[in-house]
Formats: sequence, structure tokens, C-alpha cells
Amino acid sequence: MNVTLQHLTKRFPARGKKGEDVIAVNAANVEIKDGELLGLLGPSGCGKSTMLNLICGLLQPSEGRILFGEDDVTDLPPERRGIGLVFQNYALYPHLTVMQNILFPLENLKGPDKLTREEMRERALRIAALVQIDGLMDRKPSELSGGQQQRVAIARALVKMPRVLLLDEPLSNLDARLRLQTREEIRRIQQETGITTIFVTHDQEEAMSISDRIVVMKSGVIQQIGHPQEIYDDPCNLFVAKFLGTPPINVFRGEVRENCLYIGDAVVLRLTNTPDCSVFVGIRPEGFVPDADGALVCRGKAVEVMGRDVSVVATHEALEAPALRAIVSAEEVRSRDAERVAFSLKPHKVLLFDRASEERIPFTVRED
Repeated sequence: MNVTLQHLTKRFPARGKKGEDVIAVNAANVEIKDGELLGLLGPSGCGKSTMLNLICGLLQPSEGRILFGEDDVTDLPPERRGIGLVFQNYALYPHLTVMQNILFPLENLKGPDKLTREEMRERALRIAALVQIDGLMDRKPSELSGGQQQRVAIARALVKMPRVLLLDEPLSNLDARLRLQTREEIRRIQQETGITTIFVTHDQEEAMSISDRIVVMKSGVIQQIGHPQEIYDDPCNLFVAKFLGTPPINVFRGEVRENCLYIGDAVVLRLTNTPDCSVFVGIRPEGFVPDADGALVCRGKAVEVMGRDVSVVATHEALEAPALRAIVSAEEVRSRDAERVAFSLKPHKVLLFDRASEERIPFTVRED
């Protein structure tokens, strides 16, 4: 099922006489492909959950339209949209068994969609097997782990055979290891069912690991839409570059003068046809190469061993953050307590942004 958002806007009225309306979602245009898993990504308060609530019908848009395939569902109530919704807190009925929780949506079907008791049971068992909880059907939610409760919530959403599955921060209540396992299960289930799925999260690692495409939002405005690796490698502005990546991108204050990129007094790259300007220089952690003759000279703070790779922690007077992190091969680190560390840079891991607008500046490295 294709889902299309056309100029979707949600405006909340101001509180008090002097307040201004809050625009939680601002003229969003998104086309979600049939069978796609789309991640809605952004910091708290960016509007991603509001957008999800508009899609499912819990909120009505101030402007714009929502289409499921060719059907305009903008004015339809939630129960007529054919959506399955999984909440952050699972919202299971504590007095019902797993089987009863999964059956509950089917018991409320009416008209031609109404099923016999045997049909409902067969469907519930089939979905339970899909999410691998078919051995827990007689337990109550209090007898389940967090991951098992999350699977029950997903099964309850899937049992209705929804046209669209909506997941609102479904992993935030799980510990780190269980979160990793459960997100892999969500991806498996989504691929096996082929249901168009929208996944809301503030965790960029979650979004990048399981989404076909991601939508990055800030203050109600869509910043960029694309495949995870594409957005990581080619962010449109500094906000997107900083939001994606672990460890985060290292940001320096720099200058472009006479086709040379300066960080401090050092020329770190030679460019072609790039106008002079003040820039932010973003360097991904994997973009540093330890080099005794490298132009970017930093003060070493620590070397953190991670096995095959190490993280070199250092400082520089042009850094926007207290320290930089460079991820390099353990074989490249000659001393773990050096006060002076020098790097050359991988040009394809260096990004330039206008200092005033923070928009991306394209550049080409001069081949000498």
C-alpha cells in the first residue's frame, strides 16, 4: 500500500493572548512506497509522532491530504483506515492472556469482515508464530519480558491484516541488547508480511539499521529523505550531518581562501573552483588517517581500544566540541600516550557547510 502525504500541516493554537501557534508538522510531502519500511527520525519535539498520529487518524491535519493508495483517508476515523498501531508502552490489557490480547481486535470486527471463532483463533496462532510467541499464548503480560510484550503488541497490530503498520518508538523501553534483537525481529516480520511500515524513533542507529529510507525532521520541517547510507554520506545540511553517525561527526571552524581549506593555520585540503567563505568543516570519525606529516595537528588526550579499531581522542582549538574522535586501525596507532597527533584526511569523508546558513557546500579536491 502506497502512502502519500500532500502538504501535510498540523498547527496547534497558541496558549495565552500573546503566544504564537505551534506548527508541529509543516507542509510535509512524502511518498511511501508499497511494502517499504520508512523511518521517521529526529530529536524529541521535531514532529515525528505528530505526523504518525495524523496518518493513523488520532489527529486531524490543519492542512493537506493523506492518501492510502488512491483512497483519500484524511477525514476517515482511525478504525476505518486499515492501520495497525504499536505504542511505545505496548498498551496490553493486563487481565487478558496473550491469546486474548491478540484476539481482541478481531472480536470487534463487524459486517463482512466479521470472522468465526475458529477463523479468529487460526489467524491469531498464525501471527503469533510469525512473531515467535506461539508458546506463550496462555500467559498474562506481567509474566512476559519487555521484548515478549513488544511482540504481543506487534501481533495484535498485525492480526487485523492492516494496510499500513505504524510503530511509535517501539523499542525505547527495552535494554540495549534486547533493543538490538527486537529491531532485527521487526525488520524480519516486516519483510515477511510485506506491509508498508512507518517506524518513529529518535535513535539514528535504529533508523539506519532497519529502514529502507529515512525521513529526517527538525522543528516540524522535513530536512532530508533518502536511503540511510545516502543521507550519511551526502547530508544536505549540518543538522542532518550531526544527527546521523556514531560517534558523531567532528565539526571544526574553517575558512576557504584561494581554493585552500584551512583549519586554523593549516591547509588540510586543496580545492578547485570553491569561493572564499567561512565554513564548518565536518569530518566523519573514519575520515582521519594518522600521518606524522599530516596537516591537521591535534593534541592527544586518549586512545580507546575497541579491538580491531581504536578511537583516538584529541583536541584542537578550532573544534566546536570539547574533543574529536577518530576511528582508525589499531595498527596505525604508534603511541597511545602521544601529546601530539597529526592526521591527513580522506576527502570523501570531509563535508563543508556555510557558516551562516549551515547548508552544504559542494567542493572538488584538486589532484596534484
